[in-house]
Amino acid sequence: METSLFDHSSSPVTLPSFLLLFLAVYLIGYFIIFRSWKSSSHLGASCLMSLFHGTPAVVMASHALLTTPRAAVHSFASPNTVVESTVLDFSMAYFTVDLFHYLIFLPNDFIFILHHIATLYVFATCRFAVGHGAHALLLLLVLAEVTSACQNVWTITGYRKHDVVMARRVRELLSPPFYLFYTLVRGLAGPVALYDMAAFYGSGAAEGAIPRWAWLSWLVVIGVAILVSVLWVLRNWVDWFREKNNSNKKSK
Repeated sequence: METSLFDHSSSPVTLPSFLLLFLAVYLIGYFIIFRSWKSSSHLGASCLMSLFHGTPAVVMASHALLTTPRAAVHSFASPNTVVESTVLDFSMAYFTVDLFHYLIFLPNDFIFILHHIATLYVFATCRFAVGHGAHALLLLLVLAEVTSACQNVWTITGYRKHDVVMARRVRELLSPPFYLFYTLVRGLAGPVALYDMAAFYGSGAAEGAIPRWAWLSWLVVIGVAILVSVLWVLRNWVDWFREKNNSNKKSK
């Protein structure tokens, strides 16, 4: 029973199955739900796919973290379980399909393309090359995707704020709490989790389980991702305060 639980080579739902799932969601969004958006239907389809990934990924990763028995001191270097591998497959499938979306429709959006490639690298090396360390990555996945639902509603309303009055109102109402939530998660919780990972791996506790090249590259990729996220939300805070000040000046 224990051998089956920690057999990272097998998963009850395969990566190809998840790829087909997210491709189907994208096509439904593109050709049916957001067809009226015409030249922007691909943007809505990407957000729809992200909604299908974000919150379910948080639930799946949380379940894996809370239900897998392991010694806490070795958790960041423990062998990947079937459940953890399934979550990695789920997320890799989403990022793969969304990466093709960016390569086809938004090839100049280098930040998102690089983000997706880097994320796939971390998940794929953990899943297929190393076979250990999913516990730490799933913890970070929860922090990365817990803001997904808010962010996608914020993004979708942003696409239509100039055309639909309700979209503009929802965007204006949602922006401050979303920025605050995002700041707390990415600016505070994220760095703390990354520090815990760095301290664990730097102590040599993962020696013999996770190669140095693997955990070092994971830390670099995750650290850069957190930095970019913080810069992104800071820019949005600046824009929000600027718009607020301009609006107050006009009302006087």
